[in-house]
Amino acid sequence: MSAEKVIIFDTTLRDGEQAAGTRLGAREKLEIARQLTRLKVDVIEAGFPASSPEDFEAVRLISEHIEGPVICGLTRAVAEDIKVCSKAIAKAKRSRIHTGIGVSEIHIAGKFADDKYGKTMGEKQATILKMAVEAVKHSAQYTDDVEFYAEDSGRADRKYLYEVLEAVIEAGATVVNIPDTTGYAIPEQYGALIRDIRANVPNIEKATISVHCHDDLGMAVANSLAGVKNGARQIEGTINGVGERAGNAAIEEIVMAIHTRRDFFEKVETGINTREFYRTSRMVADMLGMPVPANKAVVGRNAFAHSSGIHVDGFLKKRETYEIMRPETIGLAESRVVLTARTGRHGLRHRLEEMGYTLSQQELDKTYERFLAVADKKKEVFSEDIAAIISDEIHVVEQVYELQHLRVVIDTGSTPTASVKIKTREGTKQADACGDGPVDAAYEAIRQATGQSPKLENYSIRAVTAGKEALGEATVRITENGRTFIGRGISTDIIEASARAYIDAINRMVSAKDKGQGPEVKAEL
Repeated sequence: MSAEKVIIFDTTLRDGEQAAGTRLGAREKLEIARQLTRLKVDVIEAGFPASSPEDFEAVRLISEHIEGPVICGLTRAVAEDIKVCSKAIAKAKRSRIHTGIGVSEIHIAGKFADDKYGKTMGEKQATILKMAVEAVKHSAQYTDDVEFYAEDSGRADRKYLYEVLEAVIEAGATVVNIPDTTGYAIPEQYGALIRDIRANVPNIEKATISVHCHDDLGMAVANSLAGVKNGARQIEGTINGVGERAGNAAIEEIVMAIHTRRDFFEKVETGINTREFYRTSRMVADMLGMPVPANKAVVGRNAFAHSSGIHVDGFLKKRETYEIMRPETIGLAESRVVLTARTGRHGLRHRLEEMGYTLSQQELDKTYERFLAVADKKKEVFSEDIAAIISDEIHVVEQVYELQHLRVVIDTGSTPTASVKIKTREGTKQADACGDGPVDAAYEAIRQATGQSPKLENYSIRAVTAGKEALGEATVRITENGRTFIGRGISTDIIEASARAYIDAINRMVSAKDKGQGPEVKAEL
């Protein structure tokens, strides 16, 4: 039997943007909508058009320019809201109006306290039911795809909820949304709610059941998946789980749970292009100004990072030992081994192999002792730190090339130029060169003077002391014939520090050539 599709309804641009302290402009929303299209979400809730002119414009722009997903606008069960929404989505190739009203006694008593809605709870519920039906019928005049949200379904009286759902489906609702508006439900309870709706609403087969869960108790994803397990076929959520209060269900977590646990969710599938998750996550985080926590599931910086010795050892021997997803499936190039005091010998050896060092057993033991001393003082030990350890403890590199003089000229509107004088085995060499910037010019002059042209893979500089005369430490990573070499240079002049780092890396490269060193670490740690 083929799997049923679960529709992914993204509300990042509506409910997600309601997160405190965030605001997106119409153009920013359009850019995110384009990325959501690449992600292949089924429905984009583009905004609440009646809430502001800017939100109207955002929904209008997205409706006009985005093809593929259904473009949806939110409304209250108010005729004017629905009319405004219909204008905003008018140019969408596929449109939906998402209208609804509160159905729990808590919401009814709080929002509809005025006697014009009725004096008793029963009278008020009758008014709410009528408003819900009228809103759906009104929406159906503008689109054949109408979704109804029964706000705070998780705390609503069951019999009344069933009555409302039956009535709105009869009025033309194609999707009925069962929100856990306050994040109050637990998975067992929420799953049972969906199951009971299927059993007690006579015409439920005419509509798709949608789940919309909030994360106040940290169970939005679990509740959403419980809903799917019990028959819901649309999930509403946001990228990174952004949204009101503690946020919404995180779409990337829901989809990857279904994707990874196909043994458990064997009856369903999504059409999401999971390789776009990482890119989408970073775009949303950047535009909303809400950084993704390092330990965030699926898309966090540490989601595919391994640190403790036991974990690193197991991962390197067989990645499935500690990894249930491949980083490639969400758009990452590879997993990452993070070196800390807990990493262990296997993790250090792995990094040394990646860096191309060849050490004897005695040298490896000495390196590991120094590594532990450094790791005790830092949260993370980087490749540059390993290179420094090797330099200080193991490799006393012959200074084949030594910088004797450096002059860099920078004039506004002119190409930077550099002159270097370098001592070599054959004598002193001088060279002049131009470049895109002062560092590039210096590096080109060094290449000409040394006759060495390795590929520059990475360059960074940081302050290592404070004050006006602060020292800058430059670090470069170069490659040649598949081997990597790292050089470091320190100076109060960042251009000089950069030049010294480049020459240091070249000296290490030449030294390795002279010794005939191969790329593999032979000894075991």
